[in-house]
Amino acid sequence: MEQQPTLRTLLGRRDLHLRLVGGVDALAPGSLDHPLRWVHSSDLTDPTPFLADDLALLTTGTQFADDDAAGAHAYVHRLVDRGVVALGFGTEVHRSGIPADLVAACAAAGLPLFEVPYSTPFIAVARAHAEAIAAQAYARRTWALETQRALSVAALRPHGLESTLTELSRRLGCWVGMYDAAGRLVHEQPSGGSSPAVDEAASDLLARGGSANRVVQAGTSAYTLLTVGRAGHLRGVVAIASGTLDPETRGVVTSVIAMAGLSLEQSEQLARSRRRLHRQLLASLLGDDPALARRVLGALPPAPIVVAVAAGQRQDAVAEWWERQRGDAPAVFLADSDDGLVMCLAIADAGVLDELAERTGVRIGVSAPEEYTAFSHAHAQALAALRRSGDGVVRYADSAETSVLAAFATDEARLIAESLLAPLRQHDAREGAELERSLRVWLEHDTRLEPAAAALGVHRHTLRTRIAQAAAILDADLGSFPARAELWAALRTAGD
Repeated sequence: MEQQPTLRTLLGRRDLHLRLVGGVDALAPGSLDHPLRWVHSSDLTDPTPFLADDLALLTTGTQFADDDAAGAHAYVHRLVDRGVVALGFGTEVHRSGIPADLVAACAAAGLPLFEVPYSTPFIAVARAHAEAIAAQAYARRTWALETQRALSVAALRPHGLESTLTELSRRLGCWVGMYDAAGRLVHEQPSGGSSPAVDEAASDLLARGGSANRVVQAGTSAYTLLTVGRAGHLRGVVAIASGTLDPETRGVVTSVIAMAGLSLEQSEQLARSRRRLHRQLLASLLGDDPALARRVLGALPPAPIVVAVAAGQRQDAVAEWWERQRGDAPAVFLADSDDGLVMCLAIADAGVLDELAERTGVRIGVSAPEEYTAFSHAHAQALAALRRSGDGVVRYADSAETSVLAAFATDEARLIAESLLAPLRQHDAREGAELERSLRVWLEHDTRLEPAAAALGVHRHTLRTRIAQAAAILDADLGSFPARAELWAALRTAGD
C-alpha cells in the first residue's frame, strides 16, 4: 500500500540534491517519517499566521540578523509551535551557508533542517512534493479500485461474507474480525488478533443498538469498530486493527459493511423462508411419513435417528450454531414448533448435541433411537425428557424415572395421593406409630408377612395387626389386588 509522502520521501529525491543538516541521529524518532502535507516558502520573521500544520517551510534567510541567537531560537520555536515539521534553507542566495545560530536552534528544538542548494529552485522542491502527493493519491485510488474488485470476487465464493472479510484483512495487512448480533466473535483473520477490550466494545455497541463506529485502544494497538445493519436492528460489528482509516480505506470498508449488512439480511430472509418450509415438513414427519420431506429436501439424516427439542429463550442461538457449523457438522433437520426447536439427526451423530448445549446454554430433550415411521413417538419422548429436571442434554433413555407411575406423578395425582394417606399419617403423627412405613415395606415384599416383618424388625403378628389397623383407618379392603395397587401407587406418588 502506497504511503503518504513524508520528509524522508522529499529528501530522497536525488534530482533535488537536498542535504539534511546534523544527521538523522540528532533528530527525534519518526521526525523524517511524519506525513508532509505541503511545502511553502517565506522569508518573513514570523510567517506562522500564513502556515498550516504538517508542512515544510523554505527560506533564504533574509529575515535573520548576524549574531542573533535569541532571534533564531524564537523563530524556530514559533515554527514548531505552529506545527511545521521541517525547515529548508536556500544557501548562496542571500547568505553563504546556513547561519550557525539557526543550526543550533533547530538542533535544540528537534526540528529537521535541510539545505536547498543554489541550483535547486524552491519551486522545484514544491513541485516535486506536489507530484509525490498526486502519485500517492493515484496509487491509493488504484488500490481502492483493485481492492473493490477483489472483494466483489470474494463475495461470490462459498461463505461469501467470511471470504470477503478474509480478503479485506489481506488487502489492509491487518487483523479483521466479525462479531454477530449476540456479540460473539464468529470470524477473524488472522486468528488471535482480538482482545477483551475489543470484545467488550463490540458488545457495548450492539447493546446501544444504533449505527455507529468507535476507535478502541487495547494496549498499544488501536481498533476501529463499525456496526453492521440499520439502527435498532444491528446484525453485528466489524472490527479492524487500525485506529486511522484514510478516505480510500474508509470507502472500501464502508462497502464491505454494506455488503455484510445485505448478506446478513438476505441470510435472515432465507432462514425465515426455510423455517416456514421446515415447519410444514415437520407436520408431515409427525404423521410418521417421511416421503414428503425427502422429496422436498432431497435427503434426511440417515435412520436410525434421534429427535431432540430445545426450548427456552436461546432457541435462536441453537439455529445460529448449526448455521455456523454448516459443512463441518453432521446432517440435521431443523424446524420451529410450538413446543420448541425440533432437531432430527442420525443416532451416530447424536453426541454433537452435548457440544451444542454447552456452547449455547440451552436445555435439550433427546429421544431414544427410532425409525422415521415412529417419528411422532420419538418427538413425544424428546418432549417428555425436556420436561424432566436437569441441565444441558436430558436423554429419555437415561432417566432414572421411566416407570409408568413416574409418568403419572402429576401435581394433581400427588394431591389425591396425599389426601388418601392423610388419615394414616395423622394417626402416625398422633400416636407415634409406623403404620405407613409398615404398609410400604409389606407391599415392597409382595404382601408376605415373614420377610416384611423381618425387614421391619417386628414379629409377624405385630405386622398383621398393623396392616389390619391401617386398613380400618383407610377404609380399604387390602385383601384385594385393586386396593393394594391403589395404595402402592399412592405411596409412590405422595410426597414424604
